[in-house]
Amino acid sequence: MTPVFSHGDLRLYLLSLLDEAPRHGYDLMQALSERTGGTYTPSAGTIYPRLAKLEEEGLVTKTVDGRKTVYEITDAGRAEVAARAGDLEGIEAGLADSVRLIADEVRGSVREAMKSLRADLAAAAREERHDAPRASRDDDPRTLSREQLQRADAAVNDFRARVRSDLRTHVARGGALAASVVDDLATALDNAAKDITRALRG
Repeated sequence: MTPVFSHGDLRLYLLSLLDEAPRHGYDLMQALSERTGGTYTPSAGTIYPRLAKLEEEGLVTKTVDGRKTVYEITDAGRAEVAARAGDLEGIEAGLADSVRLIADEVRGSVREAMKSLRADLAAAAREERHDAPRASRDDDPRTLSREQLQRADAAVNDFRARVRSDLRTHVARGGALAASVVDDLATALDNAAKDITRALRG
């Protein structure tokens, strides 16, 4: 769920960023991406026309600093930001809600993937215990173990591919990937590894 600025909101948000400090265009794009947790990364074609419009309205000025054009808010721009403080709070709240929703979605995907992996491993363990007596009579245990190892490798690789694809697709679409989500993933993987180690020793 990518937050979309409604009509006029991006204009006001740009003014609020410039009210904090003078910035060049790329810096504004980066600031927007950071403030939205990576859920919204505008293009130059989105930012510069709005900056030009703000300049026409006398709300910002620009100066050339080497190869960069730096934009600075004017007194009139500061007055508009102050007058629309309530609108700004609403924009910030909406963006924060969007970032939280995306983080929750990613956490849910990781939890479901880990549940599926644990279920696969438990089923494999049950099958191995069920087949053990027959295997001891009919098959070489080492051969059976190698076959189960291949199944385990396939399960782990499938899980890795699915989660990696989901994460990469999510980020490529402009979604946020919070540190807490990665922490949850690392913890879940560590717990799964410990469960497997206990099962092998048991």
